[in-house]
Amino acid sequence: MKQILLTNDDGFDALGLKALIEALTPLAKIIVVAPAKNKSACGHSLTLDKPLRMDCVADDYYKIDDGTPTDCVFISLNNLFKENYKPDLIISGINIGANMGEDITYSGTAAAAMEAVLQGVPSIAISQVCKDRCQEIKNGWDFALAKETIFTIVKKIFENEFPLSNRRFLNINIPPIKPNECKGIKITKAGHREYGNDTHRHYSPRGEEFYWIGLHPLIWQASSDKSCDFEAIKANYVSITPVMLDLTSYDDIKKLDNWLKKEN
Repeated sequence: MKQILLTNDDGFDALGLKALIEALTPLAKIIVVAPAKNKSACGHSLTLDKPLRMDCVADDYYKIDDGTPTDCVFISLNNLFKENYKPDLIISGINIGANMGEDITYSGTAAAAMEAVLQGVPSIAISQVCKDRCQEIKNGWDFALAKETIFTIVKKIFENEFPLSNRRFLNINIPPIKPNECKGIKITKAGHREYGNDTHRHYSPRGEEFYWIGLHPLIWQASSDKSCDFEAIKANYVSITPVMLDLTSYDDIKKLDNWLKKEN
């Protein structure tokens, strides 16, 4: 029987994680290892300054106290699986909120998928785009389109009908619509997100100053090229972006080589 390791960055009891379990249980044995609390926007961080405790919540279901999604993948692969054996797939999500454009670099959801492929396991990050600060999630969003999409993609992967390259992961974003409103799937590139600087200064009762980082609106750079993840979601398509870990800017290598020759 196939085995899938699940994690996320919203916490072990997150609604999106529970929806992911429901969607994939018919396809494989599910093992869950997730942070004990929300670790959104923690990036690809490992905890190196303190020991971590992994607590069993239920059969094949664990939480790691103050661990990051990357910690969860790293510790799981080295402790929950037999030597020389790895799960067939690692899936991170369903994240509440988009992970598009440069948000991939902040995302704990995407980071868990990055760690998986670094460890030689095929992986997927899946996120539910939402509106109005995700109020619809709190009001009983059923994740129907996300569940339908991830079931279909994983089934195709297990049947060798969906191409997965080494050291690549799939970054899937689901539009905030019902399945019958979805126009299909688009294979996309990461768009260019526009960021503000939304910080709020406050004071404690003792007069100590502190800052709270706010949420940025989902704004991106407009382009005539409609092949990016933002444009796909806007048009009511599921966006699937293949992400590689090689961050080399190949376009700039020739430019810099020419510059170096001139300097020498």
